[in-house]
Amino acid sequence: MNLNELASVVVYDYLWGLPLVLFVLFTGIFFTFRSKLIQFRYLKTSFKAAKKSVSGSSGDGEHSGVISSFEAMSMALGTTIGVGNIGGVAAAIALGGPGAIFWMWVAGLFGMVIKTTEITLALFFRSKEKNGEAYGGPNYYIHKGIGIEKGWVKFAKFLNFIFAFGFIMGIFLNIQTYTVSEAVGNTFNLNLNIVGIVYTVLLYIMISGGMKQLGKIASFIVPLMCIFYIVGSLFIILKHSYNIIPALELIFESAFTGTAAMGGFVGASFKLAITSGMSRSVFSNEAGWGTAPMIHASAKVDHPFKQGVLGIFEVIFDTLIICTLTAMVIMVSGEWNSGLDGATLTLQAFESGVGNIGRMVLAVGVFFFGLTTSSGVYTQIEVVLRYVLGEKPLKDKLLQIYKWFYPIPSLAMVLIATKYGLPGTTLWLFSDASTALPIFANLIALIILFPIFKRLVGDYEARFLGKGEKLPDNEVFYEE
Repeated sequence: MNLNELASVVVYDYLWGLPLVLFVLFTGIFFTFRSKLIQFRYLKTSFKAAKKSVSGSSGDGEHSGVISSFEAMSMALGTTIGVGNIGGVAAAIALGGPGAIFWMWVAGLFGMVIKTTEITLALFFRSKEKNGEAYGGPNYYIHKGIGIEKGWVKFAKFLNFIFAFGFIMGIFLNIQTYTVSEAVGNTFNLNLNIVGIVYTVLLYIMISGGMKQLGKIASFIVPLMCIFYIVGSLFIILKHSYNIIPALELIFESAFTGTAAMGGFVGASFKLAITSGMSRSVFSNEAGWGTAPMIHASAKVDHPFKQGVLGIFEVIFDTLIICTLTAMVIMVSGEWNSGLDGATLTLQAFESGVGNIGRMVLAVGVFFFGLTTSSGVYTQIEVVLRYVLGEKPLKDKLLQIYKWFYPIPSLAMVLIATKYGLPGTTLWLFSDASTALPIFANLIALIILFPIFKRLVGDYEARFLGKGEKLPDNEVFYEE
């Protein structure tokens, strides 16, 4: 058994095995019906909230927080819309076949309510530091909601340990730099190690200014990247419009039967289709992973659900639009069974659609997509570390050490992969391994705290829609 086969067994049979897949599906379905189909009822509201955030008319500029609602959404989207959409979707197809796309859609459909729930709870339970900056996320709502409010101190500590351990482990299994280096290096015939070093230097520059600077950068870069990617993808799909229906038929047929070997594709079972599709969806839109709440918790907003409802928009835009465009480009271009994987597969699909210029432009796009993703992940891990370190005297110094250390393991992944010739699918398996533990701990916490989410939704409806009774003002935020 080679390394790729061993990694596949560990990740998809144990960490991302059928029990975790079913747990994610159960949570999404349970929340959907317990909230009376909230992701559909608030679909229009979510898009309106996103529009207000973009226009700067959300009306929350003077409220507690570090960044604006739009900057928070841009950072969250910048983290999700990146190599996971371009390289990750391709890796899912290379591993699980076309059927993986169907399960990616299913996970996205129910992921909308999960992401809305975790963002809302993160805003509700967020904490203020001495400098007035607000931070929140799973560690905070596990500690306050389960440990303090319910009195389950030991259980809260157990969940927090699992979440923090798995999340911090992601520092050492971060493949963003490799995916970017692979895309740019192979396209422009450059040494992958050199590309990785340049990328790392630019990443240091981006994260040097902290969350406020990252919010401003993301709000400028992310919209431009998204427009470029959507236009380019639609052009290729329409150019191969005669393949759209056959591609969709293959996706739905393979979702339940698996895919036979053909061309350079080695074949995939039904189990591999569902596990690779589900894990890729969560890695891409991050619903249930607990990452987006860490960014949104710092937003300036006067009600937790006002920011939480953006979770619906983010999952739709990330998974049902951007990831679907990537998948359809790969499918209609006929490159899905070429034997390629990761970002190289997506680049090849773009090249076959619009020529070498398309591949080069996309490679540059991957570079900038990667920077926003890597800087967003840096912010998320910092939030976890802030919770873990608490008020320790050396907290600020340790966070500075983390800032300088963060890009190094990802760069090391490039050096190791190029030296030993590790395929992209193996590296994506390592990445999937880092998501399993945080998701498990976070989903348990969300299920326990879901009644609080429902109460906050009811208060939002009373305050802004004139339905029901609102909560006392001092109960809209846990400590505010």
